[in-house]
Amino acid sequence: MAIEYITPLSRAWQRMLSVLFRPFDLGLWLTLGFTAFLSELLNSYGGFDNKIKQDRVGDLEEVLRLPLEARDWLLEHPTWSKLIVIAVLMALALIIFLLWLSSRGKFMFLDNVVQRRALIRQPWQEFRELAWSLWQWRLAIGLAIVALVGMLLYQAWQELYHHYAVDMSVWTVLAIVLKTIVLLASLALIAAYVLLLQDHFIIPIMYKHRCPAGEAWRRFLTLHWDHLGSFILYGLFVLLLQVVVLAVVVFVGLMTCCLGFILLLIPYIGSVILLPITYAFRALSVEFLAQFGAEFAIELVELPRPSGQVAHP
Repeated sequence: MAIEYITPLSRAWQRMLSVLFRPFDLGLWLTLGFTAFLSELLNSYGGFDNKIKQDRVGDLEEVLRLPLEARDWLLEHPTWSKLIVIAVLMALALIIFLLWLSSRGKFMFLDNVVQRRALIRQPWQEFRELAWSLWQWRLAIGLAIVALVGMLLYQAWQELYHHYAVDMSVWTVLAIVLKTIVLLASLALIAAYVLLLQDHFIIPIMYKHRCPAGEAWRRFLTLHWDHLGSFILYGLFVLLLQVVVLAVVVFVGLMTCCLGFILLLIPYIGSVILLPITYAFRALSVEFLAQFGAEFAIELVELPRPSGQVAHP
């Protein structure tokens, strides 16, 4: 079976043009943009400045002792320790809530793309149980990734700290750092691939069969291992498309004297502006998955929408 990549992309692109521009309807854009905004919550991360400004860092030992000094400071200041713990728990609760909200949004947006409409209330209610199942899996996968990253960083810190007093030559430091970078990069690639499969294929399978995430993974993994090369190529194809999109966004942002960047940073407004891209990517995964047979094909509504008519929530 010959697997196509350009043909599904062309179909997804034509579907996006037909729905969003033929004719252009601001009401539809705003409604679909809202579901896309919910769908992409926590998928894009803003820039965080993690640079530690230090007037002086005498040597490697001083840097390696920072975690221990932080621990000692927290033990000496119990009030601040409690406040920090409360702040961390509140931040985690917010992330978990946004993850749940995003899971609801992913089914809402997919349903609107498949059914060629713009609804909020109906898909919000209809896919509640599926979104709950998806949320549990996304949370579990996210916690596993965080735990593995933490373990790798902790192991690297231990090796550097405990070997420093014995034999911490420059080559030893470089070897430990290089090993850690390779392991983190490998983990990042695997995690990105798993998250891609989940977003592009597991959600459509759940949608088609109205099955929980675990059942969707079981159905998909059989197909995945039978066509491993095709799905790896799909991941590289999506990566290439994302690079092209990023280049276009940067070019347009610079051409608008950075006004475009500012608009994209505004929640919801950025989702509406990027709606054609988000819509095309969502349709692309459905079109690509349909090549693997009736079990994975989602029937897309192709009837043209009457001019000027929008399905409102």
